[in-house]
Amino acid sequence: MRIIGGEYRSRPLKAPRGMTTRPTLDQVREALFNILQGEIEGISMLDLYGGSGAVALEALSRGASRAVICDQSRDALAVIRENIRSLGCSDRAVVLSGRDEQLVSRLSAAGESFDLIYLDPPYEMDPTKLIRTMASSGLVRPGGRVIREHAASSLPEEVPGLVLLSTRKYRDTCLTFYRREG
Repeated sequence: MRIIGGEYRSRPLKAPRGMTTRPTLDQVREALFNILQGEIEGISMLDLYGGSGAVALEALSRGASRAVICDQSRDALAVIRENIRSLGCSDRAVVLSGRDEQLVSRLSAAGESFDLIYLDPPYEMDPTKLIRTMASSGLVRPGGRVIREHAASSLPEEVPGLVLLSTRKYRDTCLTFYRREG
């Protein structure tokens, strides 16, 4: 696994061992950032299920000003911190530990908001309720995007406060794009 483009292009990334974390494939990350091209510079990003941190670190490499990377696995958190150190971007990356609902509540209570929120939960999980909470709590800035990675077999749902823009399929993986109204 590696950074695909930007300042850290071709730099290697580590991934957590075992089968509990499913890193976003390079092909899917490349497609994602091709779609977002021109919209990354200066943004604030939340990666709620960080895994290796690859998606958020790719955003930082391409000009995002700040990334908050979250996970609940100790192994994943250790790898994320190691990847941040190896890239030398600790001044722009924050790592948080906890369960998704707790993190969303904590970030909302702190008045945080993001231009881009990336969700890659375990494929068997349905994060629709969590996405609704993020949209209604102000965690997604007006005009901001929420992107959900999910299995091609699951269908995206409409979410109040967010406009469903599109779903793109890459083999067994889909990316569904939402934008906050306003």
